Order: sequence, then C-alpha cells, then structure tokens
Amino acid sequence: MTLGEQDRLDGPSSPTPEAVELFGDALPRAQRYAELLAGPGMEQGVIGPRELPRLWNRHLVNSAWVGQVIPEDSTVVDVGSGAGLPGIPLALARPDLRITLLEPMARRVAWLEEVAAALELDVTVVRGRAEERETRRAVGEADVVTARAVAPMGRLAAWTLPLVRPGGRLAALKGASAQDEVRRDAVELRAAGGGDVEVVTRGAGDALTHIVVVHRTERRTRNDRNDSVGSGPPGQRRSRGRKDRSS
Repeated sequence: MTLGEQDRLDGPSSPTPEAVELFGDALPRAQRYAELLAGPGMEQGVIGPRELPRLWNRHLVNSAWVGQVIPEDSTVVDVGSGAGLPGIPLALARPDLRITLLEPMARRVAWLEEVAAALELDVTVVRGRAEERETRRAVGEADVVTARAVAPMGRLAAWTLPLVRPGGRLAALKGASAQDEVRRDAVELRAAGGGDVEVVTRGAGDALTHIVVVHRTERRTRNDRNDSVGSGPPGQRRSRGRKDRSS
C-alpha cells in the first residue's frame, strides 16, 4: 500500500503563522507532509506519537528555518535524513536548492522516496553513511550539508565536512546547549576542517531554533586528498517528481 492509499491517524497540529510565512505557496504540500508523518509515518516508526501535537513548530518550522543560513541556488546534502527532517521542509520552503537526502536505513530510504513522489519534490535520495568513502564519491561535494539530531558537533563535523566543498558550510540544527557544544568540541571542529563557527537563532517559544554554522576552510584535509570525490551514480536514486524546479 502506498502512502497516498493510507488513511492518516490522529491529525497533526495546525500550521502556525511562522509556517505560513516560511512555506508560502508550498504550504498545502507542507500540510500534506504533516499528514503523512502523522499517519503512515507514525505507523512506520519514523516519528513518535508524542511528537504529533508539536509537529509544526518542533519539526516542520524548525527544519525550514535552516533555509535562512543557506545561500541561493546551493547544492545541499541532508545527512541522516530519517523522516525527511530537515531536508523535506527545506525543499518545500526553498525550491531553488538542489537537495540530496542521505539516509543509511533501507526502510527510511523507501519512505523518503515515497514522500518525495507524493509531494512532487525533485530531490535525490541516496542510501549511505556520510563517513563512508563510497558515499562521498556518490554525492560529491556540496555547498551546504545539513543535519538534525545526528551526533555531537565534533563527531558530526568529522563525518560531514568532507562532503562540504572548501568555502562551503555545515548547518546543524541543535538544542539550547548549542553554544556549549561548540565550545566543548572546538578542537575537533578545527581538526575536521572547520573554520569560523557561529550559532544562529531563529523563531521563539516552541519554534525556537539554534543552527550551528561551521564554515569549511579552503585547505583540504588528509581525508579529502585520499578520497577521489565525484558525483557518480553509486547508490544514487532520483525520486519521482518534478522535472524542472523552475516550473
């Protein structure tokens, strides 16, 4: 049974004023995504039932805010995409971006592909782990890598900065302790190729969002030199969806 054939369970919370502003014309598709998460998504275990009352603020709006730190027309890799957060809300809010959803679990890869098709999103879905050389060759180097609830900053930077082109950035969604985490992992961030780091705060209340932005240095690390990174096809799947983002 496809996602479109499944009835939703208890409905998600209603869109907030921030959601209306962030998603604009894509709000109906964002609402459909919320319904998919609340129904088949909960059935498949990609999101828990306790999250439904705060689905918009804690998940969709929180994810869409990351678009505020991403330049126009960027290539983006969303590492550990899972339920599609932040990658799918980001794709809805920022159709100018070219987004790859990277996820290691086969059942979640299947979920991401079905959701992308249901929402007519032109995104790429890749099964793999950011720290694996084969994955790095499959996805190539991106302008921006995003991540949400994947790992502590030091470990996350070691895994993801090799996917970021020199001069690009990692944008990680973190909790209220973001500043403390950055200070604690400062040595690891530099060792992974990180340069300037800033914590950007957006929203308020339940929608308060902390984005750790790590700018990639121009110098290349040993891991980069060892990896012959390209944009070849291994592990790559193109979702069914729109053919042309500009349409």
